[in-house]
Amino acid sequence: MKGRIQKIQGRIEAAALRAGRDPAAVGLVAVSKTHPAEAVREAAAAGLTVFGENYVQEARDKIEALSDLDVSWHFIGHLQSNKAKYAVRWFDLIHSVDSVKLAREIDKQAAKRGKVQDVLIQVNIADEPTKSGAGEDELEALCREAAGFENIRIRGLMTMPPFFDEPEKARPFFAALRRMRDHIAGLGIEGVSMDALSMGMTGDFEAAVEEGATWVRIGTAIFGERQ
Repeated sequence: MKGRIQKIQGRIEAAALRAGRDPAAVGLVAVSKTHPAEAVREAAAAGLTVFGENYVQEARDKIEALSDLDVSWHFIGHLQSNKAKYAVRWFDLIHSVDSVKLAREIDKQAAKRGKVQDVLIQVNIADEPTKSGAGEDELEALCREAAGFENIRIRGLMTMPPFFDEPEKARPFFAALRRMRDHIAGLGIEGVSMDALSMGMTGDFEAAVEEGATWVRIGTAIFGERQ
């Protein structure tokens, strides 16, 4: 596994340099969903420090089993409002806030814990009916309303473009998210910082890095096929 991780890190660094970016500005979220705690432990021993989970129940057991590790956990899947209290409890960053209703519930649960929860706003970049996320025309209003909650801190945007066999076909969607980020940042909304762009996975992360990703979410290339 260590060799695979080093190869991915090398590819991230090369993509950043091609785009004139500092490789240190790109974080790697190792997507550990469906993989056992032992695999996460091995990845952590190889130097990874951020892990992404999609399912609250699965994540809870894993996080508790690995409580001795000095790692950060990101929630990257679709989050139902009734699971928000668990996400707030276990995760440092929630990538997938897609509605005011969810933002309100996260705020409520974070307040109970005396926590300010870092979140990203998920954008449905291609308006795909099977995917969650705010549409481009809804994004500004969602950011403005969610920014009014005291126990949420909006850090940026996340998206999943349509699946393509060729990574280059995903590039326009990554560029579009970057433009949306720049637009929202330019509005100067209090409580909104747009320093994070979560985009790019195993098949297309280099294009995402070249277009401005600050978090890439990679599972298969690290852990192998899902179990």
